[in-house]
Amino acid sequence: MNTSFNIAIDGYSSCGKSTIAKSIAKKYNFRYIDSGAMYRAITLFFMREEVIKNKNINFDLLNKLIENVKVDFYFDTKTESSKTLLNNKNVEDDIRSISVSEHVSIVARIIKVREKLIAIQKKIGESKNIVMDGRDIGTKVLPNAKIKLFVTADIEVRAQRRFAQLKKTTSNVSFPKILKNLNERDRFDISRKMNPLAKADDAILIDNTMMSLQEQDMFLNNLITKYL
Repeated sequence: MNTSFNIAIDGYSSCGKSTIAKSIAKKYNFRYIDSGAMYRAITLFFMREEVIKNKNINFDLLNKLIENVKVDFYFDTKTESSKTLLNNKNVEDDIRSISVSEHVSIVARIIKVREKLIAIQKKIGESKNIVMDGRDIGTKVLPNAKIKLFVTADIEVRAQRRFAQLKKTTSNVSFPKILKNLNERDRFDISRKMNPLAKADDAILIDNTMMSLQEQDMFLNNLITKYL
């Protein structure tokens, strides 16, 4: 399929952005870019190096180490699996932990971190045929994307989805803790000074609280085929 445009997907945590992006990547042969994984990877690095400790940032250490952080990843459309690389090591499972989730919004507020990762994301977007999900993709990273989506869902539904996902890999998780984490992340995301989470004026709103995956796929298929 011959395409030459980008798709930007923004929205709240655990609302299914990555599920949508992966489905599009597989069906239409786009390259999937998980911008959130980049922020999670750099958060993991800062936690390991004690740049962030007890939700406090050591900015002197951050400025010293940030240039040593290399984040990359790839998505295999055949197996529908992502691998996030932190300094050339696969950290895909590590970055999905609840401890990283509790710190990622704090790290994502740091201007130096956002500048570093946005520059990488913009460079990737120049190649076209990209579907990228995150929180400032349509407003900042890919403002000229041909298709922009903004995804949302009821927060308790989002928390239940996240809880079900995490239960597959760990028993050390609780629904109240996840719900609290999502509330905190929403607050951080919409209130940060640099590129807060916001719906682009030309983005299409998708509220999938009550939508099945089949209904969502049908909606997206009808939308995307208009541009092919």
